[in-house]
Amino acid sequence: MKAFKAPVLSMSRNTGRFTSGARMLPSFLIAGAQRCGTTSLYRALEQHPLLLKPVLHKGVHYFDVGYERGMSWYQGHFPLRAGAALLGRRYGARALAFESSPYYLFHPLAGERIAADLPGVKLIVLVRDPVERACSAHAHELARGFETESHFERAVELEERRLAGAEELLRNEPFALHHAHRHQAYLARGRYADQLDRLEPLFGRERILVLDSHLFFARPRAVYDRVLDFLEVPRLGCPEFERHNGRALPRRVPPDLGRALREHFAPHDARLARWLGGEPSWRQ
Repeated sequence: MKAFKAPVLSMSRNTGRFTSGARMLPSFLIAGAQRCGTTSLYRALEQHPLLLKPVLHKGVHYFDVGYERGMSWYQGHFPLRAGAALLGRRYGARALAFESSPYYLFHPLAGERIAADLPGVKLIVLVRDPVERACSAHAHELARGFETESHFERAVELEERRLAGAEELLRNEPFALHHAHRHQAYLARGRYADQLDRLEPLFGRERILVLDSHLFFARPRAVYDRVLDFLEVPRLGCPEFERHNGRALPRRVPPDLGRALREHFAPHDARLARWLGGEPSWRQ
């Protein structure tokens, strides 16, 4: 199946590149964070008739690891404007294209690239208990073969050394890739406020919506409606809300490590209050 799928995807991308001038660009991005429910929100939004996903796959990963491919390659992933115009006339509102690439939030250059290439774009960011997120990310990367250290506590110990110099490399060599920065930043990715504060000067507070993923899973319809209001899209249809990409943790975090990590994240969580409009649910 994979041997058949690869040439089909390649042909589709080439077709998209050749017709890129007739295609849409996204009006909003689900920019992260990793392991925070981005796929579940994406699946809910794609059911809306005016919200148009990429033609090929959920995350294009252009502004983080594919930027050297150029804008025509990126635009080639999205639906044709003519089809979007038909939908707009049918429903009496503008159709919007979007994608979801959770590394955009964490990559040091992605925000600057997005702001330059997609003026007016809106960003949606989901956050969750950063200790849970770190554990989930470790299990996820271990299962995918991007992590070789099977013990979460050891991976946490290694993180600072693994990430040393990563941001400098990515800024100094714009098309470089850094394996540990993308796949093994278990604590750094959970310091959400640092990443949001980097985006705020580029987009303004009004174009960034930050959602508590615990509330999304507890009350999905209310959070979904809030997203539609943020996007200024009419409420059409009744989406099905399902949890996607959940992964059971191999074992519980040792209590001493859990306490240490909660203390580590406490000041970072406190800074999230202004983005969430109140204390994060995991601190209540």
